[in-house]
Amino acid sequence: MNYVTRFKLSFMMFLNFFVWGGWYVTMGTYLKSIPGITDVQVGIAYGTQSLGAIIAPFVIGLIADRYFAAQKILGVLHILGAAILYYISTINSFSAFYPALLIYMILFMPTLALVNAVSFKQIDNPEKDFANIRVWGTVGWIVAGLIIAWLSWEQKSSLLNTFRLSAGVSIVMGLFSFTLPNTPPPKAGTKTSFREIIGLDAIGLLKDKNFLIFFLASLLICIPLAFYYQETNIFLNEIKVEGAAGKMTYGQMSELLFLFLMPLFFVRLGVKKMLLIAMIAWALRYFLFAYGDIGSGMWMLYAGIILHGICYDFFFVTGQVYTNDVAGEKIRSSAQGMITLATYGVGMLIGFWIAGLVAEKYAVAGGGHQWKSIWLVPAFISIVVFLMYAFLFKEVKKKPISEAEAEKGLATSPAT
Repeated sequence: MNYVTRFKLSFMMFLNFFVWGGWYVTMGTYLKSIPGITDVQVGIAYGTQSLGAIIAPFVIGLIADRYFAAQKILGVLHILGAAILYYISTINSFSAFYPALLIYMILFMPTLALVNAVSFKQIDNPEKDFANIRVWGTVGWIVAGLIIAWLSWEQKSSLLNTFRLSAGVSIVMGLFSFTLPNTPPPKAGTKTSFREIIGLDAIGLLKDKNFLIFFLASLLICIPLAFYYQETNIFLNEIKVEGAAGKMTYGQMSELLFLFLMPLFFVRLGVKKMLLIAMIAWALRYFLFAYGDIGSGMWMLYAGIILHGICYDFFFVTGQVYTNDVAGEKIRSSAQGMITLATYGVGMLIGFWIAGLVAEKYAVAGGGHQWKSIWLVPAFISIVVFLMYAFLFKEVKKKPISEAEAEKGLATSPAT
């Protein structure tokens, strides 16, 4: 792969995740600034991500994989998405906001698979090179948050501009996509079954007790994960943390660090211990949020944000690798699709809904929330999942590999 192609793929990742991070992190705070919008409605709005994740495989499986080049679909989706993002910035009622956002997420979520498809088509050694390209997506998410903090849009109640910023970058991404290397449909002239699209070909893996426990734990741990995405920015702004969106990028910065350390952790800890560390880190994060403040407890808020690297990488990257090993080559794609549907689809959809209900329950008359009570809910959910997994999952010992071998096989980068 030459330097021009590497730059194009890296810039593609940067733009794609900048577009997402540019509005997603602060959307809850923006919605709460609109009179009459409830915490439950905020949860419903975030749930569009999950609905998009559920529908996305059909877009890829039925259209992208059979009829059109991936880079062309990517370009069209981003140009259409830019128009919707700008439209969203012109409305101020939930009845208009929600359907527009739902349409946007149905358009955007397939881009996460499309940018991977374009990358893998050009990469000779995915285990070595993909992480170095995908990491620029995380950088794009970070830069978006830092720009929001630098412009003080949260303090100025100008978060409407986040949708316009993302719309502008989405236009750039859409046009740039047509310059990307050609990625023709891999299944042109063939039929893609419904079973394959939603991962039913891998359903037999659930007969394995270990994989069933892992599957259930993955689904359930997405409930506390949804609390983080949905409520953290609202929480930080409510307690008057300056530049909250910028400070939340520390979580993505820690992702970068732990991403590159993952191969060595695999060697020393193994799958079960890494997943358990992730689950207990989730609980610890929410306890830190529950008892932290902007005074002497500010370090607790920083620590809770920085734990995102362990929470996310140790669970999702490890889970991807574990699923890959268990499934084998024949049903590998179906198995990953089934896990994605269970986590980003069903798990987080339930999580966003529960987070909205909990936030509504502990809302304070006249504005604000009882945040300690809110954060203790996902903390205890994380502990329950931790205990279930610790006692029921039995790790199968594998032949040890050397650290040198591990360093050659960097895990796939997470999706922030």
